[in-house]
Amino acid sequence: MFPESGVADPGTRSTDPEARVVHPIEQESFRRLRARLDTSHFPPLTRAVVERVIHSAADLDYASDLVTAEVALEKAHRALHDGAPVVVDVEMVAAGITRRDTVCRLKDAVSGPGLTRSAHAIRLAYEQVGPGALWVIGCAPTALEELLTLDAAPALVIGLPVGFVGAAESKAALRESGLPAVSNVSEKGGSAVAAAALNALLYHPVSHPESPSVAPVPRAESHPAPEAESRAGSPSKSKEKS
Repeated sequence: MFPESGVADPGTRSTDPEARVVHPIEQESFRRLRARLDTSHFPPLTRAVVERVIHSAADLDYASDLVTAEVALEKAHRALHDGAPVVVDVEMVAAGITRRDTVCRLKDAVSGPGLTRSAHAIRLAYEQVGPGALWVIGCAPTALEELLTLDAAPALVIGLPVGFVGAAESKAALRESGLPAVSNVSEKGGSAVAAAALNALLYHPVSHPESPSVAPVPRAESHPAPEAESRAGSPSKSKEKS
C-alpha cells in the first residue's frame, strides 16, 4: 500500500511526526489490530515497529517473528531525526518512505562475476553516504550480505529481505554480526514491511532533551531477553473474532 495513506502531502519530506495527518481508515486498521493483538507489553519504539509492520502486511505473526532491541531503536530514532542518511536497496522500498529522501543506487549498479547488481548497488551507496546511515533492505538477500562485508558502522540496519534462497540465512548473519538491527527469523519480508519499519521510527514522536522519555521494560518472566536483542514477542489470543 504505497504511498501510505494518512500522509497529508506525499511530496513533503517532513520529519515532524505532528505534521502527519492520519487517515480514518488507518486509525480503524490500528484499532482492529490492537483488538486482536495485545502489544501493550512492548517498549514504545518496539511497539511502533511491530504494529506498523503488521499493519503493512496484515500478518499478526510478525509479532513473534521480528527481532530487535529497544536500545538500538532509540539510538536509530535519534540519528534519523538528526538527519542521518537513509539508504534503500530497491525503489519499491523508497516508494514506501514518503517523508524522507532516500539513497538508492540500483539504477547505477551492474552485476559481475560473484557480484549481483543489488550487492554492487550497496557498495555504491556506501561510497556515497559513508558510515552512520540507516540501511533499509527489503528485497535482495545479496544486498544484505554485501552490507555485512563493509565497515559501514550503521545507525541501524532494517534487514527484511524476502525469498526462499538466502533470505533467512542473510538475516541470521545480520543478527550474528551484532549490528543494531531490525530483522525477522522467517523467509518472509519484503519492501512493504521494510519501509513500514523505517516509517515507524519517522512517525514516532521526538523527545525534547530537557524531558527525555523513559521506555518501559517488558516483564522478564514473560518476555526474556538473555541478550540485548530478542524476539519482539508472541501474539496474544484473539480479542475480536474476524
